[in-house]
Amino acid sequence: MKKTISTVAVALLMIVSYSAGRRHTRQDTTPNPNSRRVLYWVDPMHPDYKSDHPGIAPDCGMALEPVYAEPSASVAASEAPLADGAVGIDVDKQQLFGIRVATVERTSGNEKIRVLGRVVPEDTRVYRITSGSDGFIRETYNDSVGELVKKDQRLASSYLGETLAVASGFLAATASIPGATGKDGNRTVPFPGTVNKQGVSSIQGYSDRLRNLGVSEAQIKQMADNRQLPETFDVVSPVDGFILARNITPGQHFDRSMEFYRIADLSKVWIVAEIFGSEAQDFRPGTVARVTPPEQGRAFSARVSNTLPQVDPATRTLKLRLEADNPGFALRPDMFVNVELPVGVPPGLTVPLDALIDSGREQRVFVERSKGMFEPRQVETGRRLSDRVEIVRGLAEGERVVAAGTFLVDSESRLRSNVQAPPKQQQHDKVTPRPGSVHASQVKDPACGMMIDPAKAVSAGNTLDRDGATYYFCSERCKQNFTREPEHYLALNPPQRRP
Repeated sequence: MKKTISTVAVALLMIVSYSAGRRHTRQDTTPNPNSRRVLYWVDPMHPDYKSDHPGIAPDCGMALEPVYAEPSASVAASEAPLADGAVGIDVDKQQLFGIRVATVERTSGNEKIRVLGRVVPEDTRVYRITSGSDGFIRETYNDSVGELVKKDQRLASSYLGETLAVASGFLAATASIPGATGKDGNRTVPFPGTVNKQGVSSIQGYSDRLRNLGVSEAQIKQMADNRQLPETFDVVSPVDGFILARNITPGQHFDRSMEFYRIADLSKVWIVAEIFGSEAQDFRPGTVARVTPPEQGRAFSARVSNTLPQVDPATRTLKLRLEADNPGFALRPDMFVNVELPVGVPPGLTVPLDALIDSGREQRVFVERSKGMFEPRQVETGRRLSDRVEIVRGLAEGERVVAAGTFLVDSESRLRSNVQAPPKQQQHDKVTPRPGSVHASQVKDPACGMMIDPAKAVSAGNTLDRDGATYYFCSERCKQNFTREPEHYLALNPPQRRP
């Protein structure tokens, strides 16, 4: 009986041991999804040299180093495969390069758009003073461009031959009608009720002809009061404003319709800002904006009047016109100002504007798949508001994207994509390193002239101290060659010394 029990126990123990061994074998042979795949091998001193199998570099005798499909610092936590161009950057390098990530957020409410505006005079408040006949300028008075002038202020005096004849007719008409003009305190009354209709018509006709010739209302009244023919006719300002243009000088002859001055009333001004066509619907007439001139501590309120229909042929933008009061004439023509416009934003996913890479044909961002692992993803964008941009398609709320240092990550991604391309079979010959591929921390091998990493030479024991300086070699062979004929190699290939 005991023998039977012992036999059964031994059989059970063998079965258990066999099952455990099978399970252990299956676990060992199951491929590790996180294991790295070797793409090819490269010469550590000449990265351009590639091989599809391990071995020894033909130029310096060093062992070829493998290049893996994924960097060791990043293993994707997601079960989904990584997109082409994924790049791994460890945390220390992210801090060194200034790479920051931000969360995709759903935002709404009111945003403020800041655009650049330019101050221009209102068209209806710009006055052009022109000549009604031929003549010449006698004198000018404080009429420089930029001067602030008052209404009816005399700017220049002129001689107008044709105007003298009309002025003589005007004086004759007023003199032939008793009581045609008179004084009522400080107010001139040119047409009292005693003047018949024929006389009124005659005087009115001469007055209109004088106005048409450029004579001011003030001088017409002066002639009616004094009943004297003036020697010159004055050019006066029609409004309180600033002189924008001056085209006359004393003694200058002029022709009919010549422009003397251009004067603008700047008590109210326009501000013209450029906006994108998609933003025009957000700025309806009546919207109040905040205007801030540069280097001034004050701000002004401006109201949107309308959006001009013309499209700028260079920038493909529309022009938004705003109206603003101008107390103290602080806003001058052609001055640039900052315009802050409120905009109502519907709920939507947004990311920082610096997270977006726009190539013109597509827009993409870099999404953090795991700690230190970023993959490019194509997205579709909506409106751009302030320092954020709306993402219509391609991202989910809560995902994290690169928001600072995006172009560095993009450059690294493109470089990795080029490196991971299937290598072509190359001849086992010496490859000259590309210009610009040598780092500043490398030194020259005095035997073969290659630029090498001194740290690798130290770890391999390929260094030599001579005459108070340390020389670094790419391989033991170069070190031995230099040891046999140091003067020969130093003469042919002066090295860089690192004491």
